[in-house]
Amino acid sequence: MAPATAPVTAPGGPAPTSAPVATLDPTPPPPPPEAAVTVDEFDTTTDADKAAALEITTPVSATLGTTLVTLGSPADPGIWLKTPLVTALTHGRVTYRSNEANVELRPSGGAVGSGSEMSLPAMRLLDIPLTEIAEVTVSRR
Repeated sequence: MAPATAPVTAPGGPAPTSAPVATLDPTPPPPPPEAAVTVDEFDTTTDADKAAALEITTPVSATLGTTLVTLGSPADPGIWLKTPLVTALTHGRVTYRSNEANVELRPSGGAVGSGSEMSLPAMRLLDIPLTEIAEVTVSRR
């Protein structure tokens, strides 16, 4: 896991400010401050959000497949995976090695096999190094 004080840079430079992303979360975390530079500053999820993501009580309804993930925009708050394995927002679960987390699955619009992007908080919960290209298993809940 990256140190909490490590600087984070969005791919291609600082993250642009944009309109909020569509989400299933009725109370999404706020975007990070514009001056955010550390992992902790970019991760605006609450302890309750993290606990809910790690509460694995609901069985998965279908395994969608595996995908390679990289860090998505750290300026996009929440616990999510943008993937070509779904075509609509849905609740899901991601498994990395022996770690599992409930995530929001967001359609990436890419072709199946083109890879996926994961939120900074999701990568931290799954103990995926932020600079790694990791293979994960994706399921629908």
